[in-house]
Amino acid sequence: MRRRRECVSCGRRFTSYERPEEPRLYVIKKDGRREPFDRVKIMAGISKACEKRPVPRETIEAIVQDIERQARDKLLPEIPTSFIGDLVMRRLRELDDIAYVRFASVYKNFRDVESFVQEVQQLSKPASNQAGREV
Repeated sequence: MRRRRECVSCGRRFTSYERPEEPRLYVIKKDGRREPFDRVKIMAGISKACEKRPVPRETIEAIVQDIERQARDKLLPEIPTSFIGDLVMRRLRELDDIAYVRFASVYKNFRDVESFVQEVQQLSKPASNQAGREV
């Protein structure tokens, strides 16, 4: 929720943003650690992948909001990072090939150039034909 306010001391107007408090959602990392869900981390990862690409900030914010909604819709107190990563990958693939490859290179932790080349070659195939995890 967006709210316009005015400082009672100086009279300066400003905007504040409020979000309803939701139940704590935890993310299970690959090494088994639990961390609170942090939409800022998702925003940072997507923003980094989209750096110097023609992707508006509003689009990135909408993607993050959608990913958070899908995570919360699971109605589970804990979700694996792979669930979030797969959602990000799917959305970036639809949005921008370069951003997708940038994110994939970090998320999939390619060990060699051949793995990276295979991922880039997959971009020429329709997303529905790829064998992947169901999210």
